[in-house]
Amino acid sequence: MRILALKNISYKVTVSNSLTGKNEYKQILNNISYEFKKGIITGIAGESGSGKTTLAKIICGLLQPSEGMVEVYLNKKSSANLVQLLFQFNSEILNPYRHAGSMISEALLIGGCEKQHLTDEINKLLASVGLDESFLSRRGYELSGGEHQRAALARLLAVKPQILVLDEPFSAQDPDSQKKFAQLFRNINRGSGITMICISHNLQILRELVDEVMIMYQGSIVEQGSSEKIFNTPGHPYTSYLLKAESYDLKYDELHFNKS
Repeated sequence: MRILALKNISYKVTVSNSLTGKNEYKQILNNISYEFKKGIITGIAGESGSGKTTLAKIICGLLQPSEGMVEVYLNKKSSANLVQLLFQFNSEILNPYRHAGSMISEALLIGGCEKQHLTDEINKLLASVGLDESFLSRRGYELSGGEHQRAALARLLAVKPQILVLDEPFSAQDPDSQKKFAQLFRNINRGSGITMICISHNLQILRELVDEVMIMYQGSIVEQGSSEKIFNTPGHPYTSYLLKAESYDLKYDELHFNKS
């Protein structure tokens, strides 16, 4: 069952030509159409500059497309935004001077939690992202990098989104942390049924995490399909290039976790 559809999405920006002094259009996205399925994890892969993050912002409503439209098929019982974005850098999600507990409580109330159930819901939320109660009394600036990302994830989950977009969630992490976060996302997906869209250039992670994959090149989709098909029998030369280029990256232990 589809949960969100992109229909002929294009996006362009105006840039100034330093030689002529005239404004010109730069095409960032070109005629993107795709249907995301409810309850699965879809990966969006491609090199830097391929348009992945711009597309994520359009999906979340942070940018409006120049052409085309985004159609959502959501259960709109909550007043909260049902599509949430976990940024690569989470300074916009967590206030460094507020206590983590206060920020998460606030988000739960926005998501419709009743005050008498707040403590129980906080404990469930902390358990789902691998944090303990001691974390609640700490301020944003007191959290480590991994704790900061888990706290930001908890705050987003608190408003009960139906779609969670992950923008390069594994960047600047060591291999062990990447493995733990990939497992965390998969557990949340299995436990809650939340639809996830994971944007990453790390194909080693995506091949183990996602159910379906969209490959982007210069603002267009060049290939899409199941994770097994795309990674085992790629049909487009650019996908083959990405997979071959992957073999030249620094090697680390293969990630193995249950996707069933």
